Amino acid sequence: MVKTKFSKMKTIFFIFSLVFLIIACSNNKNTKPNIVFILTDDLGYADLSSYGSKFIKTPFLDSMALDGAKLTSYYSPQAVCSASRAAILTGAYSNRIGINGAFGPKSPKGINEKELLISEMLKDNGYSTGIFGKWHLGSAEQFNPTMHGFDEFFGILFSNDMWPFHPERPEDYDDLMLYRDKKPIETLVDQSDLTKRITDESIKFINKNKDNPFFLYIPHPQPHVPLFASQEFKGSTGKGLYADVISEIDFSVGRVLKALDKNGLTDNTIVIFTSDNGPWLSYGDHAGSSGIYREGKGTAWEGGQRVPCIVKYPKEITKGTLIDEPLMGIDWLPTLSSITNSKMSLNKIDGKNIWPLLTSETTKSPHQELYFYYKTNELHAVRSGDWKLYFPRSYRTLNGKSGGTNGIPVKYEQNTVYKNELYNLKSDPKETKNVILDFPEIVNKLEKMGENARYDLGDNLSGVIGTGNREVGLSNN
Repeated sequence: MVKTKFSKMKTIFFIFSLVFLIIACSNNKNTKPNIVFILTDDLGYADLSSYGSKFIKTPFLDSMALDGAKLTSYYSPQAVCSASRAAILTGAYSNRIGINGAFGPKSPKGINEKELLISEMLKDNGYSTGIFGKWHLGSAEQFNPTMHGFDEFFGILFSNDMWPFHPERPEDYDDLMLYRDKKPIETLVDQSDLTKRITDESIKFINKNKDNPFFLYIPHPQPHVPLFASQEFKGSTGKGLYADVISEIDFSVGRVLKALDKNGLTDNTIVIFTSDNGPWLSYGDHAGSSGIYREGKGTAWEGGQRVPCIVKYPKEITKGTLIDEPLMGIDWLPTLSSITNSKMSLNKIDGKNIWPLLTSETTKSPHQELYFYYKTNELHAVRSGDWKLYFPRSYRTLNGKSGGTNGIPVKYEQNTVYKNELYNLKSDPKETKNVILDFPEIVNKLEKMGENARYDLGDNLSGVIGTGNREVGLSNN
């Protein structure tokens, strides 16, 4: 009898121990949020149906917006490729770190090894890291993504039009190579399946890293020209090749979300979708739309930098959240540092933690001002609240002309602005009414912000050398 009681007690103790062990193991499983950052190239503000497109249907992204937060005053850090990507990954204005414009394949410049990228920050915190798509932060080996915090790389090193089939300057470029890590594995002569292959690689990465925290960066080379859609999507919309390309990108997002769900990772994964800048309007029917916003890529007007941005994280972001406060791509590094408890760089950064805004803890942007630089360190504008002040500058425009057709662009004209201009983006989002004479106090306030920007970051338009700039990376070769 005593023996039986003792055996029962042993059994009960074993069961409780087993339950405790299971709970402990469960608690020790990955609790850090995974991060998926999807970056498109040259996507316009109005290219998604959830952002006003009347003829492109994007059901997966629309669903993502309903399930998370939709940002309506989100800015790419600059209106051009390399500069924008550098700012997103470092949290600093790109001109602070010496990066302007778009690097060509033969450029000796790239991201400086002294800069801390999101990939490096998260890798140092135990994350697996992968990039599948377009890099564009230097093509020399020392600038390869695997030298800057990424465990894996599959994609291209610069823009997909920098190849011997360029419509205007084919002689400027050599073959466009597809890379795996540091090794070129294929010469690209047809990019039709590139979106699909990038998605395939991304899903493999998710499946492989489902039991540990990961940072998955998917910078799609499209809808940057030249446009390519796979056989399944070419002609599928009946609205032209550009719509086909966006439809395939939308489907790609759906595939990634499905892979997360299949692996039980949806609730613990932050998914961010946005664009590096606005549409390349000179390409006409092969370009996107900035909707009501003025101009496009290559300008500081709203159409050049105001882009779609959707963020989903079921644990903390309420479904259907709508945010119209001004935010910028420089905000992701400090935000992800906060949510993952990762150590940021000792270098000065310009971004702010926007997590309290995304999770509805606050309704106000942490930014008092946002700077809009372009070209070689030219300060074109500053925004504070609903106000945006433009400084004297020149900018490219079609001046009402139609863009090109079938992948052949038309030439831009240059407009010159000789005096400051002030616009209220709440009452005049199209930027048609210059109210510079009506609000002298606002003008004075924003002019002082511009002076602070010039002192810190410099301004080639006024010949001011900044005190807070850092060196761009230079190739050892």
